[in-house]
Amino acid sequence: MNTVVLVEFILYCVFMLGVGYFFSRRDMGHSDFLLGGKKIPGWVLAFSERATGESAWLLLGYTGFVYTTGLSGIWVAVGIALGIVFSWLFLAKRFMQDAEKYQVMTLPGYLAKRFPTHGKLILWLSTILIFSFMMFYFGAQIAGAGKTLFTVFGIHTTVGMILSIIIVILLSYAGGFVSVAWTDMIQSIMMLATLVILPIVALYNIYTGDLSISHALSSSGSEINSWTGGVTGFALGLLFFNNFAWFFGFLGGQPQLSSRFMALKNKKEANTGSIVAIVWTILAYCGAFLIGITAITLYQDHQFADVETILPYMALDLLPPWIAGLLLSGILAAIISTADSQLLVMTSSVSEDIVTNAMGKKLTEKQLVKVSRITIIVAGLVGLLIALTSKSLVYLVVSWAWAGVGCTLSPAIILTFIWKRYSGIGVIATVLAGFLSTVIWISTPLDAIISSRFTTFIIAALFGIVFSLLFPDKQKEHAQTEKIDDLAV
Repeated sequence: MNTVVLVEFILYCVFMLGVGYFFSRRDMGHSDFLLGGKKIPGWVLAFSERATGESAWLLLGYTGFVYTTGLSGIWVAVGIALGIVFSWLFLAKRFMQDAEKYQVMTLPGYLAKRFPTHGKLILWLSTILIFSFMMFYFGAQIAGAGKTLFTVFGIHTTVGMILSIIIVILLSYAGGFVSVAWTDMIQSIMMLATLVILPIVALYNIYTGDLSISHALSSSGSEINSWTGGVTGFALGLLFFNNFAWFFGFLGGQPQLSSRFMALKNKKEANTGSIVAIVWTILAYCGAFLIGITAITLYQDHQFADVETILPYMALDLLPPWIAGLLLSGILAAIISTADSQLLVMTSSVSEDIVTNAMGKKLTEKQLVKVSRITIIVAGLVGLLIALTSKSLVYLVVSWAWAGVGCTLSPAIILTFIWKRYSGIGVIATVLAGFLSTVIWISTPLDAIISSRFTTFIIAALFGIVFSLLFPDKQKEHAQTEKIDDLAV
C-alpha cells in the first residue's frame, strides 16, 4: 500500500464530506432536498449529469470491455455519445419546461401528472421498476469501489465497500440534491482529468518504449484488431445492435439523469449545460477507449484476474504516486457521484411519488425531508448487501439496469412528448412490458445474442402503442392536458 496515495485518498474523502456538511447547514424544504429548487447553474448540472451517468461503469467497466474486445468496443462509445447529445439537445429543455408546468420533481411524478386517471398505478409501477433495477445499479457502484480500493490500497474488498457506502450515505443524507450536484461537479472534473491524462501518459510510454499499438492489436487476434470484431453478415449486425443499444437508455428514461434536466432554471442555462455535457462526453469516451487500447499494448503478456481493474493498475504503474493518487480519486469520484444520485432517485420515489402523491399523506416539509433521509439509510444498506453478495461484473450489472429502467421508461417519455394518442393504459403497458421482458430476456441465453437494452425498448414501445390504441384515454383527460399545454405556450 502506497502511503502517499492513501493520504491523498483520505484527504479527498474528508474534502467531499466537508462540502456535504457545508450544504447540510442550509435550511431546505422538500423541493430543495430533491431538486435543488432550480437554483443551480446549468454548467454545474451538466457536470453533475455526466458524472452521474458514467460512474464506475466508464472507468472500470468500459475500459475493461475495450481491453477484452479491442477496436470494436468503439461502437458502445458511439451509441452512448449519440444518446447523450440527443438528450441534451432535444430533451433537456422539454423536461425543464414540463417540470415547471406540471409542478413535478420526479420522472414517475411527471408521467402520473400527464395521465391523472391512472396516475396512482403509474406511480406504484414506476417506483417498483426503479427500485428493482436501481438497487442493482447502486450495488454495482459499491462493488466497483471495493475493487478499486483493493487494487490501489490492498484494502479487503468488503472493507472497501463498507467505507464507500458510509461516504455515499453521509453525502446524500447531509445536503440532498444541492450537495450532490456540487460535489458531482468536482468529481466530474476529476473523472475527466483521469480519462484525459492517463491515455496521454500511456501513449508517451508506448512511444518511448518503442512499442507498436498496431502490432499489439494484430498479435492479439483478428477479433481484437477489427473495428467489426472480426465478424461479418448477420453477426456484424448483431454486434452493432448490441453495442449501439446503449443509445436507447438515454432517451429520457434514466430518472437520475432526467432530474438534472428538471432542475434547469431557463433556456440559457440549458444551452450552457448542453455545451459542457457534449464536450465532456467526447473527451471522456475518447480517453476511456484509448486506455483500453493502450493497455493491450502495454500489458499484452500480463494476466489480469479482473480486467475491470486495468485503469487503477495502469495509473499506479505509469505515474508517480502523488499523481496516481489524484487520478485514482477520480474512480472513487465516479462511483460516489453515481451512487449518491441513485440514492436520491430511490428516495424521491418514496417520499414524493409514494408517500405524498400515491398515498396522499399530508406531511410537513421537515417530515418529508426526514422520510427522505430515512430512505437514504435503508436503501444504502440494502445496496451494500447486494454488492457483498453479487459476483457479477460491473459492466454486466449496469447493462441490465440500463435496460430495465432506462430502456423501459425512455419509450414512455418519448411517446408522452410526441404522441397525443398515448394513453394512461399505454404507459402502464409500457412499464409492465419493459419490466417483464428485461427480466425474462436476461434470464435466458437470448441476451448473449441480442442485447436486452434493444429488445426492452422495442417491446415496451410496441406494447405502449398497441394498448394506447386499444384503450384510449377519455376525451376529458386529453382536453385537460391540451388546455395546460396551450396555456404554457
